[in-house]
Amino acid sequence: MNRVKMLLVEDDAALVELLSWHFARENFDVATTPDGEEALLLAQEKVPDIVLLDWMVENLSGIEVCRRLRRMPATANIPIIMLTARGEEEDRVRGLETGADDYVTKPFSPRELIARVGAVLRRVRPALAGEMLSFADVEMDTVGHKVRRSGAPISLGPTEFRLLRHLLEHPGWVFSRERLLDSVWGQDSEIELRTVDVHIRRLRKAINAGGRPDIIRTVRSAGYSLDADAA
Repeated sequence: MNRVKMLLVEDDAALVELLSWHFARENFDVATTPDGEEALLLAQEKVPDIVLLDWMVENLSGIEVCRRLRRMPATANIPIIMLTARGEEEDRVRGLETGADDYVTKPFSPRELIARVGAVLRRVRPALAGEMLSFADVEMDTVGHKVRRSGAPISLGPTEFRLLRHLLEHPGWVFSRERLLDSVWGQDSEIELRTVDVHIRRLRKAINAGGRPDIIRTVRSAGYSLDADAA
């Protein structure tokens, strides 16, 4: 898979360093700037595959940068995710109406943002999202329906495969049994909540074979989460 070109427009130096490191690990080529006007120049010089854009940046607001990116033919269709501390509904609506594809309110975890970026790429630019999902030492080929852990093949049933895929697409997120039923099985009233527990046990047995660490965390009274620290 080719590296995804990302433009990160953010004036918080510590956050820039943190996000650059995390996205570089996920095979992103990250260009950064704290300046809205420079962001427009960078976007024209080397058209990115996705833009992370803070609402409040130097010289030109994130909203105006978003508006101008949408007006330029070369960047009109680039996915844009707004990053901001402004959580009011009116601000979110304004950002989306200006052309943003998604909106993430600070504070957020890098893993949450990586998952949101992946979701936007799959929706807007599916060719860039690739066919592979990975977390820790688990890799999934979503097209070939193959799963490996530390390079060794893992055999999964269809439901366990869908369940693992959903968790891989949202690492670190805690999903209730109800949410998992809706997302993996669909809204089927015939399926009981304890069915989720049965398939989680089957999934754990398969991916943890050979004494491997358990990366599925059970969150009491909440649900399940993919977490490298679960073990």
